[in-house]
This record gives sequence, C-alpha cells and structure tokens, in this order.
Amino acid sequence: MIIGVPKEIKNNENRVALTPAGAIELVKRGHQVYVQSTAGEGSGFIDSDYETAGAKMLPTIEDTYAIADMIMKVKEPIESEYKLIKKDQLVFTYFHFASYEPLTKAMIESKSICLAYETVEKPDRSLPLLIPMSEVAGRMSIQEGAKYLEKPLKGRGILLGGVPGVRPAKVLILGGGVVGTNAAKMAAGLGADVTIMDTNLARLRYLDDVMPANVNTFMSNEYNIRELITTHDLIVGAVLIPGAKAPKLITRDMLKDMLPGAVLVDVAVDQGGCIETCKPTTHEDPTFIIDDVVHYCVANMPGAVPYTSTLALTNATLPYAIQLANKGWVKACKENNELKLGLNIINGEVVYKAVAEAFNLPFKEVESFLN
Repeated sequence: MIIGVPKEIKNNENRVALTPAGAIELVKRGHQVYVQSTAGEGSGFIDSDYETAGAKMLPTIEDTYAIADMIMKVKEPIESEYKLIKKDQLVFTYFHFASYEPLTKAMIESKSICLAYETVEKPDRSLPLLIPMSEVAGRMSIQEGAKYLEKPLKGRGILLGGVPGVRPAKVLILGGGVVGTNAAKMAAGLGADVTIMDTNLARLRYLDDVMPANVNTFMSNEYNIRELITTHDLIVGAVLIPGAKAPKLITRDMLKDMLPGAVLVDVAVDQGGCIETCKPTTHEDPTFIIDDVVHYCVANMPGAVPYTSTLALTNATLPYAIQLANKGWVKACKENNELKLGLNIINGEVVYKAVAEAFNLPFKEVESFLN
C-alpha cells in the first residue's frame, strides 16, 4: 500500500502522524511511505530522518494526497484539504465529525473512507487511539489552567499549590475518565485542593481508592455542579461521549455565580465542548473572557507539546496502521472489530450512528460495506 503523511496545516499544529520509527515498520513490510517535506520538523524529525527510514519525501501537500492509498494525519482535514481527498482513499485521523457539520458533508461528498482515531474502541469500551492524546490534554489542562490563573493573564492571581500559611487553589474536574484522571494527578501533585466529578459511582469508588488525599470525589449532577462552581478557581471540562457531542454541563447562566478571574479549560471543545460558552480557540489566541471568567478552549492542546504527543500517538496508531496497510481496510475491519468501530463515513454514506444523529443524516450499517 502507498501511505501518505501530509504536513499538518491547522493553526499551530506541530504534530505529525508518523515518526521515522513508524515509517521503518511500514517500509520493511513492503509498503511505500511518502512524507511531505518538513512535515516532521515541528515534532523534531527532519526530512533526512524519514529518508534514512526508507520513506520518500514529496514537496507539496497536493503531491502527498495525490499519490496515497491511505492518508495518515493527526487532525481533521481543514477546508483547503477537502478537494484533495479522493474517492476510495482511506483517511486515518482524528475527525470529531459530530462537532462540525461542514467537515462531515465534505467527507460525504469526497466518497472517501473515513476511519476516525477517536471511535476505534476496544471490547472494554476504552478508546486506544484517543487515550494518549487524552493523557497529554488532561495533564496540559492543569499546566495551562495554572498559567491563566495568574493576574497578568486576567486570572484570579492565585498559585495552584498555595504556600505554607496560604490555602491552595480549588480545582474542579468534570469527568473521571482518562482526561479527568490525568488532570487530577497533575493538580494534586502541584498541591491543589481537587474535586473530581463523575456520574459513574463505580468509577468514583476507584478514583477514591487510587488518588492522593487532596483529591475528593463527588457525584456529578446539575445541583452539585451549580454548588461547586461558586467556590472553585480552576474548572476543567473532561467529558466525552465517543463519537458524539459532549453534554453542556456548565451553562451560560452559571457564569455569574463563578469567582471573578476563575479559569475554565474545556478539553472537550473538539467534540463540541461541555461548557456552553466555550468555542474553539487556537494556541495563537487561546483565551477569551465572559462575565470575568477566563475561557481556555484550544481544540488541539497536545499540539503545543508535539515531540511528546507525536511519539505517544504513533505508539498507539502504528499497530492499526500496519493492519490496514497489510490487509486493506475492508479485510482489516472485518477481522478487527476495534477498527470496524472506527469507520465513520464510507463512499458517501454515514456508518457511525452518533454522527448521523448529530446532523439528521441517513445512516447505513457498516456491515453492508464489509461483505
């Protein structure tokens, strides 16, 4: 198979979908890997690293899309890429379709095969290709939240861990999954007073067992959220419903009850966000303020630490990419249900129910394409 790795062109996106180590693994299995020139530079990998690994370099993004049977990316295609995607071309990347209708409709029109990292799912319901970036984003949410609590950046002017004789900041985390757990670890390690909320009592019991003493667990419901947001300095939205829009847990009317200079970090923003007033921002212009509350809503947070993120992502995606390249997407998805669940759009048909429901689009069972 011919695999193409274009350079990411989303604002300040420095990750790349494949490391030179990943390229070696594909090339030695008889596949051709084409990488757009300078695609890896933001992550610390220069063109000669890929050439040494057996990949071939191409000068433009157009050349990379034109030659490839399978495109490996990090972020969803943006508008300038829509026209480059070909009929029957397999595109393997994060899509987050349910949060953006124009992308969904563009991929339907392209008649390509869209296999989304974020909906590849294991039998235990875990999301192996989302987990590494969720780990990064969860940890970064505290790093960024702590920064934007500083007064020069319009925050409350409070140090996350406090100092002897001064109380630490209060951190509220909405969601006890991978993002929330990693956020809680970081906030607790810095000495904050942390509360993590979830609707799953079994999950709360687990977190109560494994978290340090400065992390408290609390059942998530509207009443409790409304009560806690009035006293917390940093609030992290860490809610995910696979392939679907995130529920709005903090609404516009709740902001008036929050502390002036409090910071909201919505990690779920690339899936529609769990805070009503959040809209996607960029690393270039990451925050905005509503009702004296600082909103940090960068949709590609791991892009700010691309070396770590690229290595973590390739560790997770490469085994699946090898299966797709070795067998072709039809056979690979027939034989591996985890990959089958990653299929969202095939030849103009939506085959992932949550995406169809998000935009009232016709839904077709994926099995009809795998016979």
